[in-house]
This record gives sequence, C-alpha cells and structure tokens, in this order.
Amino acid sequence: MSETGILQLPLVQAAQAQKHITVNEGLRRLDGMVQLRLQSLSISTPPLTAQEGECWFVPSGAVNDWAGHEGEIATFANGGWVFTLPQVGWRAWDVTEDLEITFDGTGWQGGYAAISPNGAGLRFQVLEFDHVISAGATDSTSVLIPANAMVFGVTGRVTDSITGTLTSWELGADGSSNRFGSGLGLVVSSFIRGVLGSPLTGYSAMPLDLTATGGDFAGGTVRLSVHYAELTLPAL
Repeated sequence: MSETGILQLPLVQAAQAQKHITVNEGLRRLDGMVQLRLQSLSISTPPLTAQEGECWFVPSGAVNDWAGHEGEIATFANGGWVFTLPQVGWRAWDVTEDLEITFDGTGWQGGYAAISPNGAGLRFQVLEFDHVISAGATDSTSVLIPANAMVFGVTGRVTDSITGTLTSWELGADGSSNRFGSGLGLVVSSFIRGVLGSPLTGYSAMPLDLTATGGDFAGGTVRLSVHYAELTLPAL
C-alpha cells in the first residue's frame, strides 16, 4: 500500500530514501483537509493566485490542472495540486457562502444535522428574503416556503417603515392570518419572532401572508426568515 485509504496520504516505504519528501507531502495534505475550508464549490478553472493549503471542490466541466478530477477536493500544496476524494458525511466550511456544509455523496449541502451512508438526511434551513409590501388590506410573499418543509417559526425585521392607514399587522400562512404573530410594529427595526408549538408542514409550497390591522398597507419592506427542516431522500 502506497497511501492511506481515506485521505490518500502518501506512506513512507521500507528503505525509502529522502523520507522527508513523503512525510512533508502528507503534512501539506493534512493542513488542507483538517478543519476543511472550501474556497469555492463552482469555480472550474484552477486559480492562478492560490495560497498553500487552500482547497477547492472541483465541479463538473473543470479544465486545465483540474480536468479529470471532477467531484474531488483540490488542495494547493508545494506549488501544485493534490486531489482527495471526499466521503459521505465529510463536513467543510464554504468560504464563499459563510456556511457549514456536508458532502452527501454527490455534492455539498448546508444545514445537515444527520446524514445516512446513502445521502438521506435531516437538514435545517433558514430561508431569508426581503419583501416589499404592496398596497391593500392583505399581501402575500412571492417567495414561497418549500414543499414538504417542517416550519418551526418565522423571524423578521422591518427594514423600511410600513406605511398606510393600519395601526399594526399580522403574519401568517396556510389559512391562519396570525400564525407567526399579531400586533406587529410598523417602524424600522420592529421585529417578528413567531415560534410554533407544533411545526407547520406544507405538502405544497406556500407564501407568507401579511394582514393589515385597523386599515390598509401603503408600502414598506420587511426582512423575513423562515426557519425549517426538510428530509432528504437516499440516493439510488
């Protein structure tokens, strides 16, 4: 055997000369793999200004020195590239998105709390977006809660004061106008913290619904964050 089975670290062979070369190569690979930070998941051309120890996930369509290494991790070491095949369950930090990610056998996904050997998992997600309020008594978001999501709650902030004849407003979904809160504020920095006693599970995608109290909306912007879990399927 010339290398280890998981990280493909080079092994010193019996009576090998210049053992330090092999040992140093292994240390450089470990320097990238331990506390793994992936600089990008989508760049297909090797960067010209990589720093020692930096790692990239090689996507499909990779070219130049990365060609033929799709699905592997490329580590810049000793002025060149070494490649490691990730295993299901490996965790890394996505530098671009500032997000912890987990390898599910085909790609990297954020939010996994648990994952099976075949990629079935429990993922916790936060869907965050800014909603510009339309005039009227009620308004629904164009961004939808995903189908089959188990929603634990919704939080938010008013980022541009809500105007109109209303005195307050409610936030709901799935037929309940105040599921996530009522008597909500209108001025900038007013907040929503709608926690559910039982998760809301929607089998089809659904919007959040805003309802004016005591009048109508004229305008304003609110930043909403839907906190939910989803079950992912195992691979074939």
